[in-house]
Amino acid sequence: MRAAILILALGTAWAQQRARDLGIKPGVLPAGPLNAITDVRGVRVGHVTLIEGDSIRTGVTAVLPHGGNLFQQKVAGAVFVGNAFGKLAGSTQVEELGAIETPIVLTNTLSVAEGIAGIVEHTLEQPGNERVVSVNAVVGETNDSRLNDIRRRFVTKAHVRAAIDAARQGPVPEGAVGAGTGTSAFGFKGGIGTSSRVLPQKLGGFTVGVLVQSNYGGILAVNGAPVGRELGSYYLKDQSEPAPGGSCMVVVATGAPLDARNLRRLAARAILGLGQTGSSMSNGSGEYVIAFSTAPSATPLLSNESMSPLFQAVKEATEEAVYNSMLMARTVKGVEGRTVEAIPIPKLLEILRRHRILVN
Repeated sequence: MRAAILILALGTAWAQQRARDLGIKPGVLPAGPLNAITDVRGVRVGHVTLIEGDSIRTGVTAVLPHGGNLFQQKVAGAVFVGNAFGKLAGSTQVEELGAIETPIVLTNTLSVAEGIAGIVEHTLEQPGNERVVSVNAVVGETNDSRLNDIRRRFVTKAHVRAAIDAARQGPVPEGAVGAGTGTSAFGFKGGIGTSSRVLPQKLGGFTVGVLVQSNYGGILAVNGAPVGRELGSYYLKDQSEPAPGGSCMVVVATGAPLDARNLRRLAARAILGLGQTGSSMSNGSGEYVIAFSTAPSATPLLSNESMSPLFQAVKEATEEAVYNSMLMARTVKGVEGRTVEAIPIPKLLEILRRHRILVN
């Protein structure tokens, strides 16, 4: 297995601060203690970050709904597709059966096969799976070729297994890590971001957590402020330019007892969060949402009438997760000398102050 390198950059005093640290607090619901997908009990996240020479900038991110044998203890799941220019392996069986039976792996476009192979090996080796002959591996991707020499297909199934093995509860590293190492968003450095929301106890007290792999474009807005336009970096600034490509993978977790039908409805509302950030889901961009519930199967399901607060929660958490993916990213130089700059936080804050967006 090639070495996986995690680089921690100290940078300037402005570098790598989460949205809430800067006073950016989308929505009205409170975040969980970690403000991460891992606020949902049992959920684990692992990264393998691959950086080699001047051209490899890629990686793997694994999300595990729980720490047990997922094949034997499947979770209710669903998929919603905003724009289908992309690859989401395993989606049809999730749609058909309403269950997820493996870790969810994110990586780059040309490494989906390795993602499947790593998940299959991991699943077959779990105690109790000795007679398993079919595995529905769930693997999503975005195209990181702007910074990564994607044709070298540097990711291996061993890297995938390492990300699964590294998955832990607790704080989630964000920015240019794992599957977000080489991604871009709105002309700036994107990456992995996460956020959560907690409903009031009188509405069930349920947590919704979101993790994104941001790699898409549009006209960046931050909590409603026209940031992309004022920074001079936005789609259609030059009216002859083509639509931005990219993609965004979104993973949604909740402890709320939902069946596949209502999980799909929840996943659909995550797309609204992407819209809040300035995405119009261009022709060449793939927006996929994978949602699952960690509630025990015997728990009575929520009614349709109970879904609206969860819809609000996932919209808010998705929006903030995107901001975190960008704010926690550092400037990265990659293949062919191309550099993608981190969003300039001092200029961002000046814009937000002018629009009275920041919250103390």
